[in-house]
Amino acid sequence: MNPRIRGLVASTAGLIPVRIRSGVAKGARWTLFPWASYWRGTHEPAVQRAIEWLGSGDIRGWSCWDLGAHFGFYSVALALRTGPGGQVAAFEPNPRSFARLERHRWMNHLAWLRTYQAAASDRSGSSELLTYGDLDSTSTHLRYGDETQGRGAAPIGIRTVRLDDLVTSGELRLPRFAKIDVEGHGHRAIEGMRASVAESRPTLIIGFHSKEEVDGVLGILGPLGYRWAPIGQPASGSMIGGDYLFTA
Repeated sequence: MNPRIRGLVASTAGLIPVRIRSGVAKGARWTLFPWASYWRGTHEPAVQRAIEWLGSGDIRGWSCWDLGAHFGFYSVALALRTGPGGQVAAFEPNPRSFARLERHRWMNHLAWLRTYQAAASDRSGSSELLTYGDLDSTSTHLRYGDETQGRGAAPIGIRTVRLDDLVTSGELRLPRFAKIDVEGHGHRAIEGMRASVAESRPTLIIGFHSKEEVDGVLGILGPLGYRWAPIGQPASGSMIGGDYLFTA
């Protein structure tokens, strides 16, 4: 991050309230810095359009999950669109990102947006988030399968949750939509919600970050009858680095 911007973020100026100018969360209350692309409405335009088209534009009353919520841009957008009759669950393990997510939930008075400082995974328990010394980065992540944890990894302990358990306990409703962007851990998250996916067949938007993640997700969703297509321009010859729409 630019040192000047980092200094601004560290000050109260970064918390100046603004309104999101355009896109899927237009009109929502937000904070000035960092990641100004959120309130400017320029963040991931193709993904925003895909979410705007959900339910032919009407998702009132839906249950939606946001895995890897970051500052809550999509969580807030979904909650505004589902309305109080809906339920949105946001999962973000990075403590700094989670604090901003909570602030945005509070700023928009979204009582039906449930927030979890945890990573969605294939088991409930604990793990380590590799930060590489920068909690402000969007690429903090659980260890990739072949990743060696070097001295600079700067891991922090986090909570993990299996989403099927939250549904079984009655804490969450079955999802009709889920956005999954969890930096290479998507196959683990999908495994932990396999029963819920098999029962409710939600529409999914998944961002891919590793071959292991791609292979694992397709191995679970393919047998369930899911079809997929790239959102926006696909990466040449690989699904890694792209966002995909999955429908059953």
